[in-house]
Order: sequence, then C-alpha cells, then structure tokens
Amino acid sequence: MIDALDIPTGTADETLKLRKIISALMKQVERTLDVQGGAYSSFQTATLLDEKVRERTHQLEQALGSLEKVNLELKRTKGEAETSRIRLEEAVESVSEGFALYDKEDRLILCNNKFWDFWGNHQNDVPYGTRFEDMARKLVRQYVVPEDVESPIDWLKERLNRHRNPKESFVIQLKDGRWLKINERPTKDGGIVGVYTDITDIKAEEQIRRERELAEQNVLLQSTLDNLRQGVSVFDKDLKLVAWNQRFIELLDLPDGLVEHHMTYERYTRFNVFRGEFGPKTEDAYQERIQRARAQEPLYFEYTRPNGQVVEVQRNPMPGGGFVTTYSDITARRQAAEELREAKENLEERVRERTDELHIAKEAAEEANLSKTRFLAAASHDLLQPLNAARLFISTLLERALDDKNRPLVERADFALKGVESLLSALLEISKLDAGAVPVVIADFPLSDLFNRLQEEYGPIAAQKGIALKVIPTSVFVNSDPKLLSRVLRNFVSNAVRYTDSGRILVGAKREGENLHLCVYDSGNGIAQKDQERIFEEFRQLDRTDQTEKGAGLGLAIVKRIAQTLGHKILLKSEINNGACFSVEVPLSQNPIPSPPVVQTKIFTEHMNGLTVLIIDNENDIQYGMQSLMENWDCKVLTAGSRKETVQLLDGLGYFPDAIIADYHLDDGDTGLDLLGALKRDYRPHFPAMVLTADRTDEIRASVSSHGYALLNKPLKPAKLRAWLSHIANGNRL
Repeated sequence: MIDALDIPTGTADETLKLRKIISALMKQVERTLDVQGGAYSSFQTATLLDEKVRERTHQLEQALGSLEKVNLELKRTKGEAETSRIRLEEAVESVSEGFALYDKEDRLILCNNKFWDFWGNHQNDVPYGTRFEDMARKLVRQYVVPEDVESPIDWLKERLNRHRNPKESFVIQLKDGRWLKINERPTKDGGIVGVYTDITDIKAEEQIRRERELAEQNVLLQSTLDNLRQGVSVFDKDLKLVAWNQRFIELLDLPDGLVEHHMTYERYTRFNVFRGEFGPKTEDAYQERIQRARAQEPLYFEYTRPNGQVVEVQRNPMPGGGFVTTYSDITARRQAAEELREAKENLEERVRERTDELHIAKEAAEEANLSKTRFLAAASHDLLQPLNAARLFISTLLERALDDKNRPLVERADFALKGVESLLSALLEISKLDAGAVPVVIADFPLSDLFNRLQEEYGPIAAQKGIALKVIPTSVFVNSDPKLLSRVLRNFVSNAVRYTDSGRILVGAKREGENLHLCVYDSGNGIAQKDQERIFEEFRQLDRTDQTEKGAGLGLAIVKRIAQTLGHKILLKSEINNGACFSVEVPLSQNPIPSPPVVQTKIFTEHMNGLTVLIIDNENDIQYGMQSLMENWDCKVLTAGSRKETVQLLDGLGYFPDAIIADYHLDDGDTGLDLLGALKRDYRPHFPAMVLTADRTDEIRASVSSHGYALLNKPLKPAKLRAWLSHIANGNRL
C-alpha cells in the first residue's frame, strides 16, 4: 500500500503522502486486534509511529527550505558567471589586437573576432575546442602563410615549436602582405595566451625609411665612384650590373647604350672579346671568361689595349655574391718600369764605378781619420807638456803657505787648468772612440772589485759634500771590458756627486733575464724629459749655479760611445725634483770564476823622510815644477834632461837614488823606457821607477806595465804621485 502511494521525495505532494500513510495506518488499527485482544498496545504503536512521521516530515520541510535557498544561490551565481563571461568577451572583443586563449590541452577556449580576421576564418570554421596544431595545419593548407616559404612543413614545425615553448615575441608575414607580431605566454593552469598585433603599417614605414636610406647610400656610393681615378663596375650574384662610374666607360672606350642598369656580364664580355679587347676573338675565349666570372673567384691581370694603353684589372668577390672590378690605367707605370729596366742594364757598370769611387773615398776618409787621430795625439802631447808644467807650479804653490789674497787666485788657476786637462783628455778619447782605435778586451770578471773601487774613490768626495754614498755588495760576474765599463760607472757616480746637493747616492746591480742593470741612483734635482736625450750630446750639460763644479760636457758623450763600442745599452729614468737613475745593461757571465783574494791597502805616512828622487825630463819647466812640488814633501830631488846628463849625474853622485821618474818622450828619439833599461843594465838591476807621458794609448800603457814600471799620465795628478812616493818611503826602498 505504501509503495502504491509512494510519491518522489522533494515534491510538493510529500506532505499529502504522509497524511495518507497516517490515515491508512489508523484504519488498520481500528479493524485489527492482536491475538490476545490488546487494542491499547496497537494504539500505542500507532502513536509512536505518528511522532516519527511528524519528525520526518519536519526534517523534510527543512531540507526543502535549504534546497530552495541553494537553488536560488545557484541561479544567482550562474547569472553572475554569465554576466562575467559576457563582459570578458566584450572586453576581449574591444582589444585592437587579436586574442586567443588555449587550455592545458592546447584547445581554443576563447578568442575575439580580430583573431579570426587575421587568419581569414570565421568561428564556424575554427570552433572553440579546436587544437592549435589542427589550426596551424589548416593555415598551411589554405596558404595563409607567404608564398615564398620554401618548405611549409618546416614552417609548421617551427611554428608549433614556438607555440609550445613560448619565450620571446616574433614576427611573421601573411600571404596577403600583412605582418603580425605574435607574443605568446604560458598561463598558470598550463594553458597558453596569445596576443596578435598587426604591425603592417610599422613595417611599411620601415621599408620606406630603408629605401630612403638606401637611395641616399646609392647617391653617396655613386658620388664616391665618380670621384675615383680607377674605373669601377659592380655585378651582383646574378652577374647583372648594379653600379659603375663614368671612368669605367671612358677607360675601356665602351659605346653608348651598352652600359645600363642590369646589363648582363655575358653581354659586356661578348662585346669586349669580339672587338679584340683581350686578344683572340673566339667563342672559347668568351666562354673561358664567363666561367671565371661565374666561379666568382678573385682575379688579377694586366693587358695592353689595342690603342697601346696598359690596363690593370683587379676583381674581388663580395660577401653576398657578385664581385667588384677595378680598372686602372698603368701606362705611365709600365713606361717607367721599362725605363727602369733599360737603366738596370747599365746599373752593374755604374755600381762598379761607384764602388770604386766609394772605395777610394773610404780609403781617403780612413787616412784622414788616422791623420786626425795622429794629429790629436801629437797635439794633445804638445799641449799637455806645458799644461803639466803649469799644474806642477800651481800644485807647488798650493803646498806652500799663501796669504789670503793670493790663495784664491791660485786655486782658481788650478781649477782652470784642471778644466783644460779634462777637456783635452775627453777630446782625445772621443777621437779614439770614433776612429775605432780603442781596443776592447771582453772578459768575465766580478763586479765586486769595480764596486769596491767606486766606494773607495768617491766615498770621501761624497762625504765632503755631506752626501752618503752606498754601494750594495754583489758577487755577480759579468762579461764586458773591465776598463771601459769602469769608465762608464765612474762617470755616472761622478755626475751624481756633482749634481746632488743633499741626500744620498746608491750604486747597485739588478738582474733582468740574462742581463744585469748596473744602476746609479741619486737624490738630486732630476733631469727634465726634454733634456734626457740632449745631455748625451757633446758639450751638453745641465745648468748649475755653482760654476766651480762646471765640467766640459763631454762625459756622457764618451759614455755613449763606450756603450756603443761594447754593445751595451744606456738607460736613464728621471723626474724633476725626484732624482735620477743612470744605468748600463751588461750581459751576465756564463762561466764565472772565483774572485782573487782581497789585498789590504797599506796606509802611508804624510812625509817622505828625505827620499831621493831623480827626475829625467827634457823640459826644464817640468823639471823645475816637479822639483819644487816634491821638495815640499821633504824629498831630495835631482834633475837631468837627457841620457848623457843622467849618466854624468849618477857617475858623480856616488850613490843611487831611491826612485827615478822619467818622461817617456826624450830628445833625439830617445825614450824613458830605453833609458831606464840602460840604467838597469849599467847601474842597478832593480829600482822603483815611474814613466810620465801625455800619450794615453794602450800600447804605451802595456809596454810600461810589461817592464814593471809605474805609469802616470800628464798632466800628472800630485795626489797619485805622492801616494807612489809614500809607498816607497814606507820601507819599500830597494
């Protein structure tokens, strides 16, 4: 019965259904009694059932109320969603660019009419839910892509790849000429959104601007070509003429109407070949030139035109295909070459004649150079003789007690004589260096000896000026001429002492690879950049207020010549008010040898204790000057002017002097060496002897040394003479 009255839950008749159920139950109770006749029990059961029915009815009424509310909310939400969708579609439709949205399955879910317009389709042709790949394939099938696309399949692959991996925007051209800028980006839910912008107008403006720029460049190019002295022609990759100048037409004498824009190279070449421009008028010659042009390889050749004009042709390929050819008139150059060839035929004879002339001139120059050297040597000797006498007189005066009025005059005279002596010595040395007359003896030797002598010689002089001279010890061996290298370093140190008023001077060695830089640093006023080259010239020196220290300006000129002779490099680094560094670069020794033991120098006494000295000189002034000087040192001085006078003096003396000083050049061709040899033979085999000479050649120095005699150059330095005599006086009499 209940099934027959069953009404679907949630309908408007649900309450009526329940009432019918209750009525049916009540009737059943009234008709039926249980077996024991318990009517009350049945009634109680019916009462409970009624309460449950009411409770269920109430719950159903509440459910129906909630359901009605949900239906109303769903209806409102659906209306708002529909409104939002309409607004989104309107917003997308209002966008001037094409718009398309794809879901994570790459299916079209939203777009605007502008998007369909770009691809020439309608919504019915490309409905929502269409996959992008199907759309792209349809575009290819409908030839929406440009016709110049070589491979639609490749284009499709590239388009799909860009769509599936969206990164940067890109531009494509459609078949109808429009240009689209496509900008695709991934969405958060895995889809893709694309914006399609029509940039046809922008592209058109760019094209106009490029054409304008190209036109301007063509005008500039044509103007440039027209101002070239060579003829120029430019053929593109299809061998068509795209540029030329008037000189090209004039130089090759091309007729009117032949040269025009897009003239083929075949036409140009056929005309030239069959008019005899290149020689043979054959089809083979024509085909050969065409094949070379098609290969577009570099080409260079010269040929003579029928009118005798010589043309140089040079063809170079261009990066994008085609080539540029230049034509130059080299007739004058060929004529000059021919004249040169003719002149060359007689050149050998002319060279031989010139060589003979140069040989004669060279011999004359060498003879003149030797004559100059001999003259300077002789002149210096003759000049140094009276200079030596003057120095002796001045030194004698300085040894004596002079009043305050006369001493400054004598000191100034002594300084002037020293300047003359230095100048003559420097001039003689420069002459010998220029003439190549200075012997060079290269050897391996330790720098320690040279550095020690610099310290001993210039340390006291620097101390007198209040300057500290520091020589850094070294055990390095170098390969050079010890004597000449010593001259270079002595000049550096001497100049440093002269031009440094305070501070210190540092001498040291710095290794540079296989070479050694011997450096002399000073804290003087420095040398301006403009003067650093000039100071190595003759008679060039820095200006100083202290004129007593002024030299001849030849020291660095001698240093420069010595360095050139030795093959060494002279370096100078200096700044104004920041000192200077002179250095010479010398090679290191490859086979160093141990240093000899150091010999301690003995200190001598100031007085000679009545030492007897014989002076042999053919100049009376020299005799008198030396006698006066040495008598101030408590020496007993004897004098003789020749071999005869010497023998007479010794025979009548009754004893032999403690020391003999002899001039090298005596009268009648006699020499001091010969005279001293005779005295050894006739009087005593061993005695202290010194040779005086103004001749500074290495031959005389070697000769004197081989005989075991001391050597002192004129004008003599009293300090060196006194040191030698002091050595003899301190227990070294023989």
